[in-house]
Amino acid sequence: MPGENLTRIEAQSRKATVDVASYEIDLDLTTGPETFASTTTVRFTATPGASTFIDAITRAVHSVTLNGVALDAAAVSDGTRIQLDDLSESNELVVVGDFEYSKTGEGLHRFVDPVDDEVYLYTQFEVPDSRRVFAVFEQPDLKATFQFTVTAPSNWAVVSNSPTPASEHVSEGVARWSFAPTPVLSSYVTALIAGPYQAVHSELTSSDGRVIPLGIFARKSLAQYLDADYIFEKTREGFAFYEKHFAFPYPFEKYDQLFVPEFNAGAMENAGAITFTETYVFRSKVTDAIKERRVVTILHELAHMWFGDLVTMKWWNDLWLNESFAEWASTLATAEATEWNEAWTTFQAMEKSWAYRQDQLPSTHPVVATINDLEDVQVNFDGITYAKGGSVLKQLVAWVGLEQFMAGVAAYFQKHQFGNTELTDLLSELEKTSGRELTSWSKKWLETAGVNTLRPAIETDADGTITAFAVLQEAPADYPTIRPHRLAIGLYNLRDGKLRRDHRVEIDVDGERTQVPELVGQKRPDLVLVNDEDLAYAKIRLDADSLAVAMDHLADIDDPLARAIVWGAAWDATRDAETRPSDYVHLVLRNIAAETESTTIRTTLTQLTTVARVYVDPAVRDVTITAVGDGLWTLARQADAASDAQFQFVKFFASIASTPAHVEALRGLLDGSVVLDGLEIDTDLRWELLEGLVLNNAATDAEIEAALQADNTSNGQQAAARARATFPTAEAKAAAFDSLADSDALSNAIVRAVTMGYQHTNDPSSLAGQVAPYFAALTTIWDSRSYKIAEHFILGLYPTPLASQELADATTAWLDANAAAPAALRRLVVENLAGVERALKAQARDTAGE
Repeated sequence: MPGENLTRIEAQSRKATVDVASYEIDLDLTTGPETFASTTTVRFTATPGASTFIDAITRAVHSVTLNGVALDAAAVSDGTRIQLDDLSESNELVVVGDFEYSKTGEGLHRFVDPVDDEVYLYTQFEVPDSRRVFAVFEQPDLKATFQFTVTAPSNWAVVSNSPTPASEHVSEGVARWSFAPTPVLSSYVTALIAGPYQAVHSELTSSDGRVIPLGIFARKSLAQYLDADYIFEKTREGFAFYEKHFAFPYPFEKYDQLFVPEFNAGAMENAGAITFTETYVFRSKVTDAIKERRVVTILHELAHMWFGDLVTMKWWNDLWLNESFAEWASTLATAEATEWNEAWTTFQAMEKSWAYRQDQLPSTHPVVATINDLEDVQVNFDGITYAKGGSVLKQLVAWVGLEQFMAGVAAYFQKHQFGNTELTDLLSELEKTSGRELTSWSKKWLETAGVNTLRPAIETDADGTITAFAVLQEAPADYPTIRPHRLAIGLYNLRDGKLRRDHRVEIDVDGERTQVPELVGQKRPDLVLVNDEDLAYAKIRLDADSLAVAMDHLADIDDPLARAIVWGAAWDATRDAETRPSDYVHLVLRNIAAETESTTIRTTLTQLTTVARVYVDPAVRDVTITAVGDGLWTLARQADAASDAQFQFVKFFASIASTPAHVEALRGLLDGSVVLDGLEIDTDLRWELLEGLVLNNAATDAEIEAALQADNTSNGQQAAARARATFPTAEAKAAAFDSLADSDALSNAIVRAVTMGYQHTNDPSSLAGQVAPYFAALTTIWDSRSYKIAEHFILGLYPTPLASQELADATTAWLDANAAAPAALRRLVVENLAGVERALKAQARDTAGE
């Protein structure tokens, strides 16, 4: 990564020097498997006589022509930047070069389908990777139009931001597509997707009467699994919802959604050409949580067409606003415009949990982060940017009112369409529509870090009548801001076997103690729930009496969102070492069978396996893992046939199986001698069951190879790589580590699969020998790999399951010895250390008992 960084100061200086009008980009994709030819013509104005640079990460630069004068390409280009001196007021720059295909999911990614050897390409440009495809002023506030011309095999589909034109014959088997110029865009939301993708087409009518063509694309070998009608239905629902609430018609000419291989993220909001991970093409059964997440993702990217593409941040410090708005808006649209009407429960279970976890790391930062350079923004695609930001926007909506918020957003789009903005531009519109002063709100919520904790303080008389009620607010010592919250308090009572809400008040909480006189005189309920309906962003605690009721009757709470809040409170208390991890295990196994929400089940079971493996007292780790496996297998056998719960219990059972009896059950499911009514052992579940056997050293490499021969697909190759890295021996873990440390030949998808198998263990001792090699490799990996591959290595090969003082000490020693390491690298390592330190505190709490 050296030499590829860009500082904010450099970007500001360049913005003050140049203003870009247009790009013409000519790409030839027929020049071989390693590189493609790229010719860029840029027209821009500049301060006469000034100097600047244009970004271009190239294999070779053949020519650079500025205003008709050929420059010495070797002298002005260093492979990352091209220096431009003595600029005129009006300039035309032509750069001709060879650029490299990527296997890391950055730039122009090239994938060969193992099923049929067909080649598929797609671009991924956020944050700084359009410069891997053409010469570009790579920063969001230098918007321009982009006109792509693409030469490619004639049997390919070629898709970009503008509608795909008819192709022109070039030669035998080769054609050229000349796209119309785009509207004014930031370079990071331009796109090119090319290959023999199969497409399904439809259309819709926009609110302004235009007919918007729709397309859904997937690889030929996956096209049979593409449920296009459903995706079109959710897309139409999203269009109608956003056009109504944003009071602004869809801003582009067409809307294509493309499912592409080996994608690093969930999706990317390229204007009119959304790319999605292929995991959203369901070739096997998936949980309802994944189905719902796909809908939220579809609507998230659609929201970006307005917030992000139509109006774009000036610099990456406002990346949070793009992502947080899309996260909040897509959850709202999912809840109100689709059948997934419990989307806010899902948001609480997954997004809030992610946000709280991220906000308690040493690397936490304000929602409006300080972004000094591109490395800063790369590591800020995190739980603060997405989940906390979305939570804070939900709090802001509760603060100003939904109608007023939407009116402000609509005015913002009208005023700033196709421009660049800062946070203050949005807040000023919201102040006008709501009448709320938001500067102080912004300072407390967006410009400070950390999460507050809210607790009820209740006094009652002898008859159980509430005589005093207050909400107590506390903040961590390092981040002592006390914030204003708009929240609800719910009073729940047991009736007919269910915990139901009998009374609710909604109040503004501000300060360390907020009195709630509205509850004085109410009968003390069985359970008091602060932050009922999850309006506020804060960790909550239950009072002692409510906690006792919740522990016994969590499954009896009739409202899914209220249950999710209590599940979250129990998890937070466990992570904070306020309650024993072993108690959390018992709570989950006792109550999870009655949970109805798929994402709540998925999140809770993920947390359960974490607690069993790294949070409980190491002396009882093995017995706890066994108990969890026994409990999940019992739950699977007792669950309703073909239910989502049954499916999840089996999947998590396979992931933590640890005894001969567990192995026997897994083997039986695989060979058909054990049958659960309604459970189909399809391709992907078969891989998970096999990995469970590998986890117990109860399968062989030959079995993995046989499974791969039966499923020699991209998915199968990833599953096989993950399974091989799961073998619970020191030799297997070392081999997995070496396969990533010693070679840069593997694709991003295989790298990720290997790291997942490497971390998958019930016996952490298999990783003990990898501590020293890990720290020895860090600097070399950071310096020699792309950001995404380096991130996979640093996070995925850290021996987290050890969760020991020795690992903490080794991590601290590396940090002490590498104070001058890049800040982004140090941040990732600091976050690894924080996870171990939290685990050690939880282990100590478990050891201490009551």
